[in-house]
Amino acid sequence: MRVIALGPRESSGGSVAVLARLMLPALLGVALGLALYAQPLPFPLVIAGGVGLVSVLALTLVRYDLAVALGVALLAVVRVEPAPVDAVFAVIIVVAAVTGRFRLDHAPLSMVALAGAFIALNLLAMMDAVDIARAVKFASITIYLLVFGLWTSGYVDGPSRARRVLRVYIGVAVASALLGTLALRVHFPGSTLLITDDYERAMGLFKDPNVYGPFLVPAALMLLEESLRPSLLGRGRTLKRIGFLILVIGVVFSYSRAAALNLAVGVLVMLVVLALRRGAGRRALALFVLVLTVAGAVGWTVVATGSLQFLEQRARFQTYDTQRFGAQRTGIELAETRPLGIGPGQFEILSPVSAHSTYIRALAEEGVTGAAVLFALMIGVLVIAGGNAIAGRSTYGIGSTALLGSWCGALANSIFVDTLHWRHLWLIAGLIWAAAMAPAAGGQASSTGVGRGGLR
Repeated sequence: MRVIALGPRESSGGSVAVLARLMLPALLGVALGLALYAQPLPFPLVIAGGVGLVSVLALTLVRYDLAVALGVALLAVVRVEPAPVDAVFAVIIVVAAVTGRFRLDHAPLSMVALAGAFIALNLLAMMDAVDIARAVKFASITIYLLVFGLWTSGYVDGPSRARRVLRVYIGVAVASALLGTLALRVHFPGSTLLITDDYERAMGLFKDPNVYGPFLVPAALMLLEESLRPSLLGRGRTLKRIGFLILVIGVVFSYSRAAALNLAVGVLVMLVVLALRRGAGRRALALFVLVLTVAGAVGWTVVATGSLQFLEQRARFQTYDTQRFGAQRTGIELAETRPLGIGPGQFEILSPVSAHSTYIRALAEEGVTGAAVLFALMIGVLVIAGGNAIAGRSTYGIGSTALLGSWCGALANSIFVDTLHWRHLWLIAGLIWAAAMAPAAGGQASSTGVGRGGLR
């Protein structure tokens, strides 16, 4: 896939950049406004939310990067939709667009076009929606997340911002994994909020273990690559490997089979890339040994905590799996009778069981064309990530091998879980786009000395 920059750089004052600054705040504002209209909040929450938004606005205007760090930290808190992280990033994105800091020219044109097409098809499919309020809310969040991914590609424009995003994301992921795992065995204030109602699975501050587990995977892969060749986080390899162990244990104790698949695919992709990369055989071997060591430590932890029986039970075919696959058949049948789709967020209205697949949801809700556009978008990100890994082109120090592994894991995860509204999914997409566009945006990747060659 050819990567093309969209128009001139912001500093040149091109008409495309000006149009983007005018349109994006309106688009995002309308999307989130409709989401709140579809799900009105109690008056006390409206007051608290208003105070919070004003505070975030003030922070964004005074300390833009600190506001972004707050937003990345809140990626670990998604109990409701819209989530607190959405409010923070909505303010940041609007301020960025108005002040000329939304760098749309730092995203591949092909990706911008596909994102725009998918947004348009969501709006078109809304005409047949049964529950208009739900359709409005669901589509609004989809629009916001696509814009968030595009904003990310422009925000991360140098090693300092890449380091900030990496540190905060890994920090909150490790903290979530540690606290979530401990909450299964140790009672402490708030521990019940971090596990499921049956006290058997960790879920952090997410509403579902099947989202919590995959949220830990990209952080684990980034730490894994950083432990082999430090770039942005210094040379404390022992600490990084401990963090990687905590994250893997967190994935295991989410007892999410899709999350385990996600992690396995990600690690396997990293091993294959390193094995094929010239001169990286020793690092591939080091990675293999490290993974085996961590696997042994995780196995010991599972046995020592008496969790082996439950893990074996979770690994088997579950009775509700039949319902899930039945729901996917329903999605295909809906697509056959409704070529334009049933409308965003409508699958649960017409099916007793959720889609449990990003691809089936898109097929049913946006029709064959919508599913094709979303599939093209996700495969397009994969192609770009693969190109970054082949070229050894990092996102200003965030390793391309880890990002490729993260995206491959997410694609596999998406077969069994609906990932469209995962905030971290579009963060990873934005980081991949940023690496691809860095040379076209002024060669920052190569000028920093962390862009090409080596284990990146």
